[in-house]
Amino acid sequence: MFFKSLSYSLLGAIFIFWFSGCIATDNSFTKVAPGPWRGVLELKKYQVPVASKDTIYILYDQFKEGDLPFNFEVVYTDPEHFYLEIINGSERIRCDSLGFGRNRRTARDTLTVWFPEYQSYLHAEVRGGAMQGEWVVTTKENYRIPFYAKAGQAHRFTPLKETPIADISGEWATLFGIDTDAPDKAIGEFKQNGNHLQGTFRTETGDYRFLEGTVQGRKFWMSCFDGAHAFLFSGTIHGDSLQGEFLSGVHHKSLWTAWRDPGFSLGHADSLTSLKSGASQISFSLPTPDGRTIAYPGAPVFDGKIKIFTIMGTWCPNCLDEGEFLKNYLKTNPDAAGELAVVGFAFERGRDTAQILSHLLQYKKQRNLPYELVFAGKAGVAEAERVFPSLSKVMAFPTMIIIDKNNRVRRIHTGFDGPATSKYAAFQQEFDQLIETLRKE
Repeated sequence: MFFKSLSYSLLGAIFIFWFSGCIATDNSFTKVAPGPWRGVLELKKYQVPVASKDTIYILYDQFKEGDLPFNFEVVYTDPEHFYLEIINGSERIRCDSLGFGRNRRTARDTLTVWFPEYQSYLHAEVRGGAMQGEWVVTTKENYRIPFYAKAGQAHRFTPLKETPIADISGEWATLFGIDTDAPDKAIGEFKQNGNHLQGTFRTETGDYRFLEGTVQGRKFWMSCFDGAHAFLFSGTIHGDSLQGEFLSGVHHKSLWTAWRDPGFSLGHADSLTSLKSGASQISFSLPTPDGRTIAYPGAPVFDGKIKIFTIMGTWCPNCLDEGEFLKNYLKTNPDAAGELAVVGFAFERGRDTAQILSHLLQYKKQRNLPYELVFAGKAGVAEAERVFPSLSKVMAFPTMIIIDKNNRVRRIHTGFDGPATSKYAAFQQEFDQLIETLRKE
């Protein structure tokens, strides 16, 4: 349904060799072609007869079902050095952890783009204005998704401009998992400009960050790739409702529906988790990545301070957004920062504790976090509830616990509405007001 029906003879005509002159590139570069690229993760690997291993199938104006496209730009700082910027809507993610060289076995140039925060990487052979390889998540067993990219393409899904049947800008009440017995609530936030579509989905446990896509006729698609998650949303407009499918990488698929409903709401983030009846205090004793132990209560660093304890994981983009928020708050409010003690409780994927501690040390340094991290356990809400038995439940990563100077829990905030959402500014304001109130007490 996504490409024109072609005979095998015509299919053969559009196979091109990697070194073909059909791909025009700037020959002044020394490694990877500079400028815009269009990358694709093949969530549903497309099978087509090929003449040899040195061919690639090009679809010039359409895309295939299960393709997750994303855009990136190669930027040279000098003739030998470059970085990548991955583009999702208004977000640009700079990637400096790169490796480029010649594969001795194949005698071909290869590029590796590491996402150290998320312990994943893109690895591809590069020939002229084309790449082909895979995205690998090292914390999951044999998690590899085929990847290819082409230089000089700035469109995401398609350059076609079929007139949309409607403008779907605004908020949409949403249910994910309508093919299950327990659908999850969400609110879709969309901004449409002609064929171009941006937005996100807010849920009670966080948001889907910066989504970008297109509306063509009655159908639409949105995607996001940030090194941690590969999100692909497809949908169809049916009057005042939307019907669609959601793919998260190759491990999760669900059906969803949305409709206009101004009265639809999510549970308030400050009311979803609470202290258990009779519980009055949080306590812990956990290791830092550099070999120390932090204990609460008891450590002098917490005496007379407002405590902010955040349940997080380095694999979690919403946690990264929250971490950036806390870092920026401490930087721009130095007076308040002196009265705060912030600790991130990292629940991590992986089996080797030494490797996890090394990763946390690297993560703290790379993100330039001005607060403590501790290794709290393996990723999962069950482990988080074991570490924090006084909480009624743990629903989300992140979950922020704010404790006043007298060691009373004043707020437990579930999830995080990050900068891709309409609620981010309100959260900033509410946080500022609460901290100022606690400082004056």
